[in-house]
Amino acid sequence: MHRFARATRTLAPLAAGFLILGLSGCHWFGKSGDLYTQSPESRPLEVPPDLDRPSADRAMALPNVGTASSVTASGAPVTATPIGFNVAADRDTVFGKIGDALATVPGVRIASKAEILGTYDVDYMDSKFLVRVTRAGSGTWVSAVDPRGLPPTGEAAGKLIATLKAALGGQ
Repeated sequence: MHRFARATRTLAPLAAGFLILGLSGCHWFGKSGDLYTQSPESRPLEVPPDLDRPSADRAMALPNVGTASSVTASGAPVTATPIGFNVAADRDTVFGKIGDALATVPGVRIASKAEILGTYDVDYMDSKFLVRVTRAGSGTWVSAVDPRGLPPTGEAAGKLIATLKAALGGQ
């Protein structure tokens, strides 16, 4: 019995100390900093990295044949077919040849180019559109699209694509 009393005398203060530390220790793990003391409405908004820019998935998508790209004065949709041609060569080679060919066409101004996207942003005959170069099977598809990713309306894109097709020997 004497042994039990001695152990109790030793363990009781130790247990009481752990209990006091355990109950008062929550502030050790508390959040400090000005952001956590503000109300939720006044905290800065944290946006995940992939959501801070608009999606560009649709901008480079090939349009479906027969997609309505504009509306006539009466409100009826005008369907436009893709304007383009195939070249039996790899995409990077064709992209470079397109740049060389565009430089020789009078009246063409290349506003910008993005090799990784395979696009040239061009101004031609008072029209602005993209000349897009994409891999298609074992070859490359060269086409014209408007800024919305749809086939452009008007004759400028068709005329320029025909010129490029002749210069590159497309099908």
